[in-house]
Amino acid sequence: MLIADDQKDVLEALRMLLKSEGYKTEPVSSPASIIQALEARDFDALLMDLNYARDTTSGQEGLDLLTRVHVLDGTLPVVVMTAWGSVEIAVEAMRRGARDFIQKPWDNARLLSILRNQLELGRALRKGQKLEAENRLLRDVARPKLIAQSPAMQPVLDLIARVGPSDANVLITGEHGTGKEVVAQTLHAISIRSPKHLVTVNAGGLSEGVFESELFGHVKGAFTDAKADRVGRFELADGGTLFLDEIANVPLNLQAKLLRVLETGEFERVGSSKTRRVNARTLSATNANLNEEVAAGRFRQDLLYRLNTIEICLPPLRDRRTDIPLLAQHFLRQHAQRYRKQVTGFDDAATRILLDHPWPGNVRELDHVVERAILMAQGSVVKASEMGLRPGREGPPRLEEMSLEEVECFLIKKALSRYDGNVSKAAEALGLSRSALYRRLQRYGL
Repeated sequence: MLIADDQKDVLEALRMLLKSEGYKTEPVSSPASIIQALEARDFDALLMDLNYARDTTSGQEGLDLLTRVHVLDGTLPVVVMTAWGSVEIAVEAMRRGARDFIQKPWDNARLLSILRNQLELGRALRKGQKLEAENRLLRDVARPKLIAQSPAMQPVLDLIARVGPSDANVLITGEHGTGKEVVAQTLHAISIRSPKHLVTVNAGGLSEGVFESELFGHVKGAFTDAKADRVGRFELADGGTLFLDEIANVPLNLQAKLLRVLETGEFERVGSSKTRRVNARTLSATNANLNEEVAAGRFRQDLLYRLNTIEICLPPLRDRRTDIPLLAQHFLRQHAQRYRKQVTGFDDAATRILLDHPWPGNVRELDHVVERAILMAQGSVVKASEMGLRPGREGPPRLEEMSLEEVECFLIKKALSRYDGNVSKAAEALGLSRSALYRRLQRYGL
């Protein structure tokens, strides 16, 4: 608890009283030292005098200070005290953010009662703020299953089983749509951190302007739209796991800040100089070759070292064809239930098409194809004609037979296939930015 008064004997009396009740205190004697202390660390409550300058009884110093304190931490319980109490000062103090008011000389029992109540209220407010942020972020959706029985996936499963229970940072690599997020969810689920949250951040989808606010949070007034304090993703992941998807897309100028929190667990919210600390395991994923990104000067080597204590490389779906029927059946059950359709499987011709398709969009493309097939199915079994895929390895339909969206989707698939799922190279070949290609991949379910 932070206690503030310009008189040493008052500070000592408060310290002794609060110590007898089991409270730890930090005494300060000026408005500047109050702000300095609040910027340096978190406190459960602030008990402060309203007057500091000699022969001053207006309380204006303390009232002005209350506004600054409230900006620094809107959930901090503040109890003000003064020897020159009045109803007007009390009302103004409460209007500026104080939770209660006590007049000197104080009654010990009343002061302790006020502080106990405010400490409980402060803890409830902070817990509510964090829960509100978590509820915005997290959805009550069942964790996808990791379906893998093919020989190509056995080394991946073995590595997951070995490193999952540890606290090691893991870098998950593989082509777009190979299931990197599902692997991250599995790693978290079998770790000692599983009782806490897995917080996912699509680093590739964050612009430079919001990157720091999303990861580290911000305080009210930090920028134009910051109308309230916001908890960042690192804070939400405290005690749990943070999954940074598309890590290669983090701008170089922001990688140093990410490296710092990964190394020390320390960061500041945007608009605040107060250092906060978190303890979170970090999982990250990319479809880029980070060693090439380092060589090209687009990614920090020290950040790569921090991220890839262990690297798990996922094979493309074309290299694990024996898993295709299992995955297709899994997606079929999901989408049949979602769309309330009595569809139970695929006929032989549809299964052959699934096995023969090159799947440049990997598992995500398979999910999209099965969803479409469920919607098109007219009976209890999906037929080849309802798949939306051409049989065998014959060429695609002619351009004049395709819609504009079909042409765009076809060209994106071709580019991804040509560059083995490397989104950066595919985007460059198509004349698109990485973010523009990502938007199209999401639109077409690739």
